[in-house]
Amino acid sequence: MKFKRVFVVVCDSMGIGNGKDAASYNDEGSNTLKHIDDHKKLTIPELRSLGIDRICDISKEEVALDHSYALAMNEASLGKDTLTGHYELMGLKVDVPFKTFTDTGFPSELIEELESKWGRKIVGNKSASGTEIIKELGEHHMKTGDVIVYTSSDSVLQIAAHEDIISVEKLYEMCEIARELTKSGKYKLGRIIARPFIGTCADDFKRTPRRHDYALEPFADTMLDILKDNNYDVISIGKIIDIFATKGITQSYKIVSNNDGCEKIIERMKEDFTGLCFANLVDFDMEYGHRRDVLGYGKAIEEFDNYLAKFKELLNEDDILFITADHGNDPTWVGSDHTREKVPLLIYSKAFKECGILEETDTFAALSSTIAENFNVSNTGLGKSILSKLKFVIKLSFFIDYYYINIIIFHILILYCKI
Repeated sequence: MKFKRVFVVVCDSMGIGNGKDAASYNDEGSNTLKHIDDHKKLTIPELRSLGIDRICDISKEEVALDHSYALAMNEASLGKDTLTGHYELMGLKVDVPFKTFTDTGFPSELIEELESKWGRKIVGNKSASGTEIIKELGEHHMKTGDVIVYTSSDSVLQIAAHEDIISVEKLYEMCEIARELTKSGKYKLGRIIARPFIGTCADDFKRTPRRHDYALEPFADTMLDILKDNNYDVISIGKIIDIFATKGITQSYKIVSNNDGCEKIIERMKEDFTGLCFANLVDFDMEYGHRRDVLGYGKAIEEFDNYLAKFKELLNEDDILFITADHGNDPTWVGSDHTREKVPLLIYSKAFKECGILEETDTFAALSSTIAENFNVSNTGLGKSILSKLKFVIKLSFFIDYYYINIIIFHILILYCKI
């Protein structure tokens, strides 16, 4: 084991453009980070110190690399949704994209079956922004009790309900019913999501933090399972535990915002553990990418950059930090879909004696393979470790301890010989 604690932070949807196969997804030319920076130059000194402007075509500044390496990663899996990206980051390649219903809505047979099992009518059944559809149908839902069902560019069925009309517990039960109906076959979906909201009218409806995702279980063991099986800590922050359907997780923390997620990361950095802390900051994607809010996305990146300075301060010599993404979501692009882009892999450790820009990879699983080599466990077979390319200094304290141990052994031998 080279590093005792590994921190992975997924800046959800913060792509850096130029995906090798972007044209196949009608996304050639998309670039989340660049187009935000083009709109309003980002003030991100910490991300620049980790090399972000050396792997993405954003504005340049004279900022020296700080104990860091950077590279771009291409996605090998088919699809560009949340599950696909996270699965590949943890070592699984998705060869068959998850089913989506973005253009057509869900089949009438599925809607009718849900209505029968729920005992309620369904309204919506289209691809929509979550905030917009509750504005459109929320008052109708409150008057009639009809349930709002919608989808997005992801393989997802989302169920929105006012907390005063359908309790959160009942909404969760409805999600579990939907999950059972969509685990396989022609309706197979990546996630079912509960979307509770509050408010009195369209102008003040607001989604609450009691969202809950019901994801399919990964189809094979991920790096999370491998680490857990080898008695390492695997700590989830944010929706990681939902994405992986609790598999491979030893401890989890829910969050209500990006900033809350960063605070939870800081709390873990102050604790002693051995293993992986894996965080997802979803606001980049959910609040700004899908809503095509360029300025909001840019502000969120700058706020994260401020937290990054605190992360660097708190990390120990035997810690390593990876910052990455799971796909793109260019807020200047057409529609409200994710975009097929490369993602960054920014790597920081106080132990690094050199800095550099590394060759881009053909899979996100370079991350999981690197984690596997660090902890000397098996990998999933996808991706190659880059650990050997990271030049770091073994802590001096190790050699001091080793020296004193040998001195003690030497004196014990002398005493034994005299006896």
